[in-house]
This record gives sequence, C-alpha cells and structure tokens, in this order.
Amino acid sequence: MTIEEACNFFNELRLTPQQQAIADKVLEEIRSRFKYLDKVGLEYLTLDRLASTLSGGESQRIQLATALGSNLVGALYVLDEPSIGLHPRDTGRLIEILKSLRDIGNTILVVEHDAEMIAQADKILDLGPGAGETGGQVVYEGDRAGLATSGHSLTGRYLSGELEIPVPSERRKPGKAWLRVRGARQHNLKSIDVGIPLGLMVAVSGVSGSGKSTLVRDVLYNALVSRRGVPMPRAEYRNIEGDHALSDVVLVDQSPLGRTPRSNPITYIKSFDAVREVFASTPAARKRAYTAGYFSFNIPGGRCETCQGDGTVTEEMQFLADVDLVCEECQGRRFKPALLEVRYKGKNIHEVLQMTVKEALVFFSSVPKVTSRIRVLDEIGLGYLRLGQSATTLSGGEAQRVRLAAHLAHQDTEGTLFIFDEPTTGLHFDDINKLLAALRKLIEAGATVLIVEHNLDVLKTADWIIDLGPEGGNEGGYVVHAGPPEELAKNPRSYTGKFLARSLSVRVPSRDRERPMR
Repeated sequence: MTIEEACNFFNELRLTPQQQAIADKVLEEIRSRFKYLDKVGLEYLTLDRLASTLSGGESQRIQLATALGSNLVGALYVLDEPSIGLHPRDTGRLIEILKSLRDIGNTILVVEHDAEMIAQADKILDLGPGAGETGGQVVYEGDRAGLATSGHSLTGRYLSGELEIPVPSERRKPGKAWLRVRGARQHNLKSIDVGIPLGLMVAVSGVSGSGKSTLVRDVLYNALVSRRGVPMPRAEYRNIEGDHALSDVVLVDQSPLGRTPRSNPITYIKSFDAVREVFASTPAARKRAYTAGYFSFNIPGGRCETCQGDGTVTEEMQFLADVDLVCEECQGRRFKPALLEVRYKGKNIHEVLQMTVKEALVFFSSVPKVTSRIRVLDEIGLGYLRLGQSATTLSGGEAQRVRLAAHLAHQDTEGTLFIFDEPTTGLHFDDINKLLAALRKLIEAGATVLIVEHNLDVLKTADWIIDLGPEGGNEGGYVVHAGPPEELAKNPRSYTGKFLARSLSVRVPSRDRERPMR
C-alpha cells in the first residue's frame, strides 16, 4: 500500500469492542505516524519502499515526520535544503509543518535557496558576498523586506527583481528529429507514449512521485544505454524510435567524481596534463630529467610514496570509523621535497594545486592549453574551487557541474543526449543563471538537454515541457501535457502549469484549476 492507502485503511478499520480494547493504543500510534508521513507530502511512497531508493529530500522529510510525531519542545531543528525534490505545490505544505514545529516552542534553522521558503522565514542570514574565498561573511541579517532592499546582497537583488533569470525572447521549435518512447510502464507509469524533440532543452516536470525519474532514468536512459551494448537494469517499455539520431547518451548526475583524495576538479577536466607539462619544461626540471610523469600523484616517481600522493594516511580503527591523518612524510604536500624545489613563476606544483580556479586563470594566462579548460569551471560558477581540492569534499551539485564542465571543455557534443536529474539542487539564483547559460552552449553545439526539474526558473526557460501526473504514486504516471511552457501555463489540469503561469505572467483558465483530472 501507499501511505495514503494505509492511512485510509487504518482510519476505516472497524473492530469489535474486545479487539478495540486490545489494539486501541497500537492503532493510535499507527494512525499518528501515517498522518505525519502524509502531512510532509510522502503519501505516494509504498510501505515496502527501500530506504536506499529514496531521494535526499524524501529521506529528510521522513526524519521531519519522525520529529513531528515526537512532540519535542525547546529543540533546535537544522534542515539542509529540505525543498530538494519538492514540487512548488508541496513547498507550501512543508512551510506550514515547519511553522507548526516553531509554534509549539522549537527553533527551526533552514539552509535554503527556495524563494518561497526565504519569504516565509522570520529572520534571514545571508552569507557571501561571493563563494569560496570571496564568501564567509554575513552580508545581511533581518527580515525579507530588508533583504530585498539590501544593495550588498546578491540574493536580495534577485528577490527584488533587480536581477532575474530572463524568459527567452524566442524559443527553439521542434524539428523533424524526435526520440519517442512507446508503452513506458515501469513502476507507476501507465504505459505512456512520450515524444522528445531533439536539439532542444526539454524539461520533465510534475509533482513529487509522478514518475519523472522513472521515465527519464529507469526507462529512457537504461534502455538507450543497453541498446548500445552496455548491461543495464531492465527497462519496461514497448518500443523506442529515433535513437539512431543520437551519437551518445550521457547521464550527468550528482554522484561523487571519485572515491580517493587524488580525484579532483583539474584531473577530471583533463587540464592537469597541461600543468604538468608546464613544470616539466622548466630549466630546473630539465636539468634533473623530470618528465611530466614525475609531477603526477597517481604514478610513482615524484609523488610521496608514504601516502602514495593522497596527502593523507588512513588509520584503521578497530571499533570506530577510520581516521584520515595528514601524511607525516610530506606534510600533506603529496610530493617529494626534491620535486617541490622545481618552480614555475615562483610556485611549486603543490602551491599551484592550492590555487582557486580564478587565481589559476590569472597565473596561467600565458598558457592557453591550461586556461582553455579551467575557464569553463569559472563560467559555470565554480571559480572558487581549488584545483587540487579532493573530489570527496565536493557537494553533489558541485560534482554535477564539474562533469558538465568536462563535457563543455571537450566541445565535441553534437548529437549527444545529456540527461540531468534536478541539476539546480543546492544552487543559488545566480548559479542557476550560469548553469542555464552552460546548457544553452551544449544545445548550440548540437546536443539535446533533457532535465528532470521542479525549479520554475529552469522550466520557464525550457523549449519544451513534458508534464507528468496529475498526482504522485498510483494517481500519477500519466502525461498531463507536452508542449512549450506558455501552453503548459494555460493548462488548468496541471499543477506545474498553475505555478508556471505566475513566472510567465500567463492567465490560467479557472476550470478545474485546483484539481487536475486524468
């Protein structure tokens, strides 16, 4: 059963007086727990759903439901981006729950970018003014009205309308090339037919649990990759047409870039090779016969062999989690002392890896082979990352954008289908603006961008939207609408259309606007 079905089952359960006396307290607890799960917008989840298959936002809301059921008073609740994966329709419900926790005597501290959540806060702390080295200061402290008029806050400038993510003056129109999925029936999908126009930015929208990720990842991506000879989990569909027009299929997700400290942004975008060549060409390196391989921390030669180029040594603890300690031999510098004596413009390889992307662009300004790739990182809002920053310390959103930068730097993307699942997770308005500019570059280079998204700023800039629903769970899995954003905004049966209309200033017909029909 879904949580909604289980709620109804236990609410309507009729027992004899003897059974009632035995089960009364148990039923009270069951009903209470289901009520809170329903209240946080998880009514579409089935009771046997594995915790490992839940999104970050769903897991967080289950913890929130547990907190609601505990009736604690005087507690501090800290939530990190609780609106992840939430449709705008459900954000209001989440805000009411947080207010109810506040009203019984708790303090709610929320890290959030959602404009509606910010607007409802009693107090706002805005950090900045930039990211990384240029951040870390309290730019503003106060209410929303003051934030919108604060000239020092980038967030305030977006909230006041001074800065905005513009609606495209002209949308790309579908051509003759389409990718069509017929009879998609996995999970809650109702054997639907979906057409994806190639060469455009296509968004898949719908309330939480409506089947978006199932359609895009479990059916479309798995099917396309398996048809190219790569073993993938079985996708349930009748047929796929038009995939001969695709040269490649790429899923740009938020999984970690690597599992060791040696994985970092500069190696992922393949710019470190050029940096090593620069050091190998210095007089000091040539004198000592140091080739470019000596400046790698992945192979023996110039790296510290005690930590094998990690900069840290892992100490295994018998009954506790392993502990990473700074390597005593190289003091975290990753390389042998003799190699660190080789300098380019006064800096050794370790000091270069400690530079931010922005600093490196200036430092290597005379070496286009280096700057051509790392400039892309700066363009998509990652100028604050350090070149040698361990990939294990990057957030999911940062990892996703580093992947995107690698493809942009590669440039040969014609005919490629790029799939993104909620790429705006953890992104500020300004970062979303930069992300959209990067996605437009992919499309201009001949690629197709397919995005699963709730963010209205992304949806309003898409060329084509496929809206699933109308509800989540068993009541979802239908195609509510497919077409340009302006057409979706006029569809009274779509929850997404109702909210999108505000962003596009489109008037929505009043008929059935509160309750979409199949």
